[in-house]
Amino acid sequence: MLLFLDAIKPGEIILIGVIALVFFGGKKIPELMKGLGQGIREFKDASKGTTDSDTSKKSSDTTQGQIK
Repeated sequence: MLLFLDAIKPGEIILIGVIALVFFGGKKIPELMKGLGQGIREFKDASKGTTDSDTSKKSSDTTQGQIK
């Protein structure tokens, strides 16, 4: 599936990181990574069939358990 990753060397990864840093800037990269993480989390939840109402229900159940 990801056979091309064997061909990528550490120097090339550093070069890609430097180019991304120059292109986006130091303050924008954490925002981009946060958005990417949220997108992956939403995709995983959607593939499992979990919705926001299920997630909020779980969080309210754990909150009520902590209050008691």
